[in-house]
Amino acid sequence: MSNQTNFSMVNQIKGNPILNLYKFEANCFSGQIQRNNYFSLIWIKEGFGKVKTGFSEFHFKDNSLFAFAPLQPFVFTPENTIKGVVINFHPEFMFIHHQEKQKAFKEVLYNNANQPPFINIDTNSIAAFDMLCEKMEAELQNPSLAQHDLLMAYLRIFLINTSRLKMEQQPLAAVTGKDGKEHHILQKLKDAIEENFRAKHSPGQYAAMLYVTTKTLAKVSKVHYNKTLSNIINERIIIEAKRELYLTNKAVKEIAYELGYEDEYYFSRFFKVNTNVSPQKYREAVTYAST
Repeated sequence: MSNQTNFSMVNQIKGNPILNLYKFEANCFSGQIQRNNYFSLIWIKEGFGKVKTGFSEFHFKDNSLFAFAPLQPFVFTPENTIKGVVINFHPEFMFIHHQEKQKAFKEVLYNNANQPPFINIDTNSIAAFDMLCEKMEAELQNPSLAQHDLLMAYLRIFLINTSRLKMEQQPLAAVTGKDGKEHHILQKLKDAIEENFRAKHSPGQYAAMLYVTTKTLAKVSKVHYNKTLSNIINERIIIEAKRELYLTNKAVKEIAYELGYEDEYYFSRFFKVNTNVSPQKYREAVTYAST
């Protein structure tokens, strides 16, 4: 990523980054599917465009703050140069201790399948978020006594403020009451598809896993996504297929097999029906566009 300033805290035992903060000013994230093994907070301070995550697409503008969970796929399509800050943190940095205290953050920010994955930072909150980023940046550059504790405190305040804004802007982010059961099913469905889309392709399989009827899942999908359950499952498979075609040199036959299709030609027809192009033509197109 060009024009990027990067600061990290590394796990001294394992050697992997557990907290990372960087500022960017570039056409970053553009068109590439991201699936990270950490929690991400992406603050677009300047710029606008679209982002697709899971089964939905959203428009964003200046001062949009995104929250993505580990392995959650997302694709940014900026419509101009974007500028902002990214905070990535490994689950072990924040959530391995005091899990009950941190549960609210995960439920509000990261586990709402039907809610937009971002909030708008209002004018009154910009200074507070900027200050927290500056404090984390300073601590990462000049580590001292109790560095982990201090960074965790700054991040926790950042998450609290973000959660409060999301609950103000999206009241259903912490939904309870009569709609709670339906939202619970929705989240379970999202998790089930994410874990099983390579092997399970039919709505009936997911209904059986969640101990609900296919009709119930169909209703939830229609109400919250305005799509059939089959459409949702197929979209997740296509997202992964595109990622493999773009990022790897695997043969189409190998990708098909990994996604649960023993017949390469059946998979190719499935891909073309859902994208209007064959897997090979898609690979050629994205390869050409990136050169």
